[in-house]
Amino acid sequence: MVQNPPRLQTGFPATVLTAYPVFYRTYSRQNEAGERETWQQVCDRTLQGLQEVGHLTAAEVALLREMQQDLKALPSGRWLWVGGTDWVRQPQNFSGAYNCTSTNVVDWESFGLMMDLAMQGCGTGAVLEQKYISQLPPICNRLEVTVVGQIGQTPKAARQEQTTVTLMGQTCHIKVGDSRQGWVKSYQTLLELASNSQLGGAVQVIIDISDVRPTGEQLKGFGGVANPVKLPDLYHRCAALLNAAVGRQLTSVECCLLIDEAAVVVVAGNVRRSAGMRQGASDDQAFAQAKQNLWQQDEQGNWRIDPKRDALRMANHTRVFHTKPTLEECINAVRSQFYSGEGAIQWAGEAVARANADILVSPEQKRNFLEAYSRGEGRAYLQSLLADVGEKELTHRLARYGLNPCGEIIGSDFHCNLAEIHLNQIDPADTITQEKAFKAGALSVAALLNHRFTVDRYQYSRTVDPIVGVSFTGLFDFFVHAFGVPWLEWWAAGRPNTAQGQEFKAQEADFLQRWRHIVHEAVWEYCDRHGLKRPNRCTTVQPSGTKSLLTGASPGWHPPKAQRFIRRITFRKGDPVAMACYDFGYNIIPSQSDKDETGKLLDDPFDPRCTEWLVEIPVAVSWADLPGADAIDISQFSALAQFDFYMQVQQHYTTHNTSATIELREHEIEPLANAIYNAIQEDQGYISAALLARFDAHETFPRLPFEPISKERYEQEVAAVARRKRVNDFHEALSRYTQPLMEAGPAGCDSDKCLRS
Repeated sequence: MVQNPPRLQTGFPATVLTAYPVFYRTYSRQNEAGERETWQQVCDRTLQGLQEVGHLTAAEVALLREMQQDLKALPSGRWLWVGGTDWVRQPQNFSGAYNCTSTNVVDWESFGLMMDLAMQGCGTGAVLEQKYISQLPPICNRLEVTVVGQIGQTPKAARQEQTTVTLMGQTCHIKVGDSRQGWVKSYQTLLELASNSQLGGAVQVIIDISDVRPTGEQLKGFGGVANPVKLPDLYHRCAALLNAAVGRQLTSVECCLLIDEAAVVVVAGNVRRSAGMRQGASDDQAFAQAKQNLWQQDEQGNWRIDPKRDALRMANHTRVFHTKPTLEECINAVRSQFYSGEGAIQWAGEAVARANADILVSPEQKRNFLEAYSRGEGRAYLQSLLADVGEKELTHRLARYGLNPCGEIIGSDFHCNLAEIHLNQIDPADTITQEKAFKAGALSVAALLNHRFTVDRYQYSRTVDPIVGVSFTGLFDFFVHAFGVPWLEWWAAGRPNTAQGQEFKAQEADFLQRWRHIVHEAVWEYCDRHGLKRPNRCTTVQPSGTKSLLTGASPGWHPPKAQRFIRRITFRKGDPVAMACYDFGYNIIPSQSDKDETGKLLDDPFDPRCTEWLVEIPVAVSWADLPGADAIDISQFSALAQFDFYMQVQQHYTTHNTSATIELREHEIEPLANAIYNAIQEDQGYISAALLARFDAHETFPRLPFEPISKERYEQEVAAVARRKRVNDFHEALSRYTQPLMEAGPAGCDSDKCLRS
């Protein structure tokens, strides 16, 4: 039985020491006076926003308020940041309310849209198969770019917001406007000039950046501050990429680089952290190998990254298979991911089948469709079930395998809103609260279905394929509380198919199926009442790296790193939230990037050479003190056990895809590859999962985000925090530091699990 820990006035559990730093760093907005929102104020703001856009009843508002304030059901990280603000009420900013997007790259506007999305905080997926990028015009002009003016040169009152483009003969003047749209238009215009067949093969491009606001000036609508330090480089780097392709169309890798160069500007500008997914064809070898050997070591042992490919670190790369991969392809893919973190397989057939659940209504129909899809006859099969559907919708239905950055949402040219249930906060025996939490999550995501997008492709997708995603976190913790230490022991044994194991799996499935049913019923009831088209898939599991820290949940479905560990959270040196952490008693050390002249890690966070801080926080899972729990070594859970649990969630709860990072050791490469191969061959519901090499403690690097510790060390660290504490109220400590925020809200992919370099 879960014993809910005592709560502080902010609403966070008193035992969850990660809650303060994460909340104030990531979700609390700052007003012009430098004051930061409390948790209660964030709840009030975001709930008011949901009530407005969703036309919620008083009873629905009361349910959402109860579940959010109790940290049992939370809206998306995006909505926690922008929900209820004047900024997100403007139609041109609706995208900023969504964590998850995907765009098929078919024209230059696709590139501009993804930069625009990134600047609004969205995670950007891009589908780069040949059938899409072959629609891009060939590059026919060499660009000679000159950047003039200085950032911040024009007085604030005299700046123009919109970018102006003046073309005279073969010379183009671009005056960059001081706005998100201004940056985007200047970037997209450069791409359009490169393919303009009327310009005679060469274009002089003069780009004036003098109207762009300087570093440190506040972004009043979205939040945070400006830092256009990388903007001038964008034009030169994009021109170099385009010039290398004169006389032909862009390759998939060149498209990746053009998208990712824009992402570099956004990240450097502190508008947000980046999250991206790039999907290429299974037979596109250049795409498959694009990130291989990204880091290289010189003769002195120093690591460097290829500067021409550095931007590729902005996104994950996934290979799309439209026929079922062979066993050899699965083995090679798993091996590639073990050594490089790249090369993931996505089986598109299962994604398309799930995204057409409204017409593939029986297991037999789905099975027949998958057989037809594998033969290249998926279109004909769908058409036989949709006699009256037009060609445009049929094409859209077959394209619904686009992924968001962490792979938990499937669709085509989509925006998807997420909510998250914190299962570690709910008693497994309390079925009433479980129903209330999942219903609250369903209402939270359904409300945003009222948005109408200004971009045609996104609005069309919303019209024919409205989608939402209700996720959960802390599933592992929930099941430990439900089934006890015997369940952990079964995990340690590899989740074998014994009589006990079959009983455990039946009970897991019962919980998962019941939650899925609650979500779909609540979403569909809401949509029917408001005259909205029903989504045909409503459940997913996101990786949940950041929001989980508000309640101390094990992320998503994943097991925790250990029963107790040190969690290190990165801040820039002197960050006001980090300073408040220091006053609150948390230990601060330099990051692993800060070294002295001999290469030794710095120890003093106030050393002038230090540029980045790690705040160290002792963490214990909610079941750490259960008798016998300490005897289980979570780090030894096998890759096959993780895969088995992941597939439980994929089969019994998730109707999109389940974001997964399965950790494996070298000897597990072939067994895991066989499991993936069989899951695809036997139509068990597998779409795609990320894989990550696992190493023992003595093989890892120092000062990593997680460091497993003993119970004794944990108790010592907690006592040390109490001794060092100078103030008892974190909000009060933070109020002493009123510097402007340097980042605006959470990343589009709200996790530390799914981004790989």
